Amino acid sequence: MRKLFTLLILIVLASCNTNPNQSNIQQAQGVATADNIYNIDTSQSQIIWTGREVSTSSHYGTLDFVSGNFEISNGLIVNGEFIVDMTSINNQDMEGDSKEKLEGHLKSDDFFSVESHPSAAISINSSELISDGKWKVSGNLSIKGFTHPVDFEMVRSENGWSANLVFDRSKYDVRFRSGSFFENLGDKLIYDDIELSINLTTS
Repeated sequence: MRKLFTLLILIVLASCNTNPNQSNIQQAQGVATADNIYNIDTSQSQIIWTGREVSTSSHYGTLDFVSGNFEISNGLIVNGEFIVDMTSINNQDMEGDSKEKLEGHLKSDDFFSVESHPSAAISINSSELISDGKWKVSGNLSIKGFTHPVDFEMVRSENGWSANLVFDRSKYDVRFRSGSFFENLGDKLIYDDIELSINLTTS
């Protein structure tokens, strides 16, 4: 009985830390897409970020785009660039002073140094077609003056475009409570992997 009760508590804790806004790209059905240069509508496009601690807790929120476009030629995404407004970091799982404190901390030098690095960039260099409306994309992610390669799946569905991207924050000198820089953090450890769920509307 005690084991059953413990299991139920763990399930409840896990569900409380689930990001309700995060899309599931595996469920998206790709649709055929014409060759064209696509410009994103920055007022309708958004990134949803999620960071997790070694405990069951997590935080999530949004980031806005400054600009973005990509080109499809001969059925492949051949290039693209998206500029992200790092000053727009927004937390969505907290309220009041706690929310404001977390957002300020994420913008500080402990994390993304927004004052000196107000923007980040995602570029597309090439892609491979998986099926109609689905591509494996190769590109680069630039944060805080550091650039590293990234691969992710991009999908065109009836609701727009989506992609899920995971990056290792330690590669971008985001050190706070990172096991890559500090030892013996115990339950204070924050995982290096940051999850990005990207939703795009194009014009």
